Amino acid sequence: MSTMDNSIPQNKASQDQITPKVALQMLMDGNARFTNQNTHDRDSKEFIAATGGGQWPFAAVLSCVDSRVPVETVFDQSIGDVFSARVAGNFVNDDILGSLEYAVGVAGSKLIMVLGHTGCGAVKHACLRTELGNITGMLSNIIPAVNEVEKEMETDAENPVFTNKVAASNVSLTIQKMLRRSQIIKGLYDAGTINIVGAMYDVAKGEVKLVD
Repeated sequence: MSTMDNSIPQNKASQDQITPKVALQMLMDGNARFTNQNTHDRDSKEFIAATGGGQWPFAAVLSCVDSRVPVETVFDQSIGDVFSARVAGNFVNDDILGSLEYAVGVAGSKLIMVLGHTGCGAVKHACLRTELGNITGMLSNIIPAVNEVEKEMETDAENPVFTNKVAASNVSLTIQKMLRRSQIIKGLYDAGTINIVGAMYDVAKGEVKLVD
């Protein structure tokens, strides 16, 4: 099966048929519809009624809280399609890991996507080593990515080339950390039951591109 009808609500039978490869294609196809202004015309009442007794999302997306990156919108998904975990800088901690473990280990989702984005404010302030209340501790999760990119080029929080490289590095490091810290997720990934991918969203174009 190469595709699924993503204009209708998911159910247990349809979720069971979705492979990790198909789940990724469903997200990327949705982003293509979004950027081409060709999104599905869905009846929200139909989706509410279909999911009132349960949910069968095919993917989980870990993204930033940035207001320009509403996950369901940019992937043209609807009620019951995806789990959406959001935190500034799209990093993982125990709570986020627990949420993702629930998504793939209990609810049956087939894909985890870590989605960074261009022009990320959290990344910029991590580059600046901003110290402000609880923000300081939060930004510490992104510092490893800053350090990684600093090996290649001079730190410049005002240079989008630098900050976007940090954002992409943060995506990759987040996936590595996820696999190190969650035996549930790693076990499902190693078994091929799920896939884990990284991606970047371009806030100026609306496009999602995968990160190697």
